[in-house]
Amino acid sequence: MGKYSGLKVTVMGLGLHSGGLESARYLALGGADVTVTDLQDEKTLAPSIAGLEESGKRIRYVLGRHEMEDFSRADMVVKNPGVKIDSPYLAAAKRIETDISLFLAGAGAIRLSAVTGSKGKSSTASALQWILEAAGRPSFLGGNITVSPLSFLNRLEPGCDVALELSSWQLGDLALCGAAIKPRVAVVTAILPDHLDRYESMEAYVADKRLICRHQDRSDALISAADDRWGFFSQSAARPLPCFAAPPEGSAAGGWLDENGRGLVRLRDGDEVLELLPPRTKSPGRHQKQNLLAAAMAACELGVAPAVIRGALGNFPGIEHRLEWFYEKDGVTFYNDSAATIPEAAAAAIGALPAPVAVCGGTDKNLDFRPLAEAAKKAAALILLEGTGSDKLIPLLRADGVPFRGPYGDLERAVEAAFQAAKPGNSVVLSPGCASFGMFLNEFDRGRRWKAAVLKAAGGGS
Repeated sequence: MGKYSGLKVTVMGLGLHSGGLESARYLALGGADVTVTDLQDEKTLAPSIAGLEESGKRIRYVLGRHEMEDFSRADMVVKNPGVKIDSPYLAAAKRIETDISLFLAGAGAIRLSAVTGSKGKSSTASALQWILEAAGRPSFLGGNITVSPLSFLNRLEPGCDVALELSSWQLGDLALCGAAIKPRVAVVTAILPDHLDRYESMEAYVADKRLICRHQDRSDALISAADDRWGFFSQSAARPLPCFAAPPEGSAAGGWLDENGRGLVRLRDGDEVLELLPPRTKSPGRHQKQNLLAAAMAACELGVAPAVIRGALGNFPGIEHRLEWFYEKDGVTFYNDSAATIPEAAAAAIGALPAPVAVCGGTDKNLDFRPLAEAAKKAAALILLEGTGSDKLIPLLRADGVPFRGPYGDLERAVEAAFQAAKPGNSVVLSPGCASFGMFLNEFDRGRRWKAAVLKAAGGGS
């Protein structure tokens, strides 16, 4: 008899990022009677459906629609993070879970680290797991990074390290489920305006982020910005490890970048200063070094030796869709920064690269585009994709006399414009500063199609 034998479960939102797929697979293998329902059709969801069929378990599909009785009659509804909490279908559910809450309930004795933030959380969580692997420690990475932790739940052993990247939606859903997360180390990366089409205010958005440290105690550590503008330290019982914007005075605990770009850390007040981050790394930009510093601090708190941390981060290649170098031709380098879904992230990418030709634009999330408009003044050329975000950006560009090409409703035309604008010494970067809805399935589809279009336009050589 499986753990969920006889339970009627509705998985709401199969999607293409493994959360719904792994939830359905996990519960079906556990003996549950599983129904999967999604507003997308069978053709769009074909890859996920194929993945489920490999489990050999019979699963019922309701696609292109939802039916209320699938929720009212279910013993459990598994919610996708993209589903709003005020959905009438969720209101009919007896019990709500997510793939993260199911994982936490089944994980047992593991060492858990968790990372959230508006930008930088994927890079930070990935860098942390990279360090743990370099240290020879059994470790896994999952969460918002498109890897459901249910996919590796049955491979966990006591003493394993797990790093979870968690979005505000995933954290808010844990509260909805009545689940608690207590990471040994919690990391909060840069907090910037985001998802204000979903949240009524920044405070509401950050309140969900703060759930990452609500259940921590003094045996745990919390890494966040030293200014504590959003109240993570002030509302947490964890031991604070602040990230300073400049070398601090005195001997307080925390981490900072020195004038040479080294990452230095004191784990506790009065401790010796440890060098955890080398001055040169493969990923460009000061904002990326700050993410790597946060990962280094977390790894050090988890007991990894400083020399191992330095060596690992000196070789960390970065991750797909986050200022990802992928091609070079005739003195022009090409980057994929499709995960830059807010204006501040695109502005940071423009500032991090030499003479960038920036491809920006897409769907607005009720955000302020002035940071991107200001950064665009420093770009060698600016190319826009169609979308409501571009519609908001264009008047700001025109007011400042910033030239641009487009907006283009076709990615291939945008790539052609980028090749025309680029000269030896330029970097060409897709850094939209917007959501991907409309032209693309999601930000990952956008990034992969960008890379494919660039390689096609260049003749496929490297």
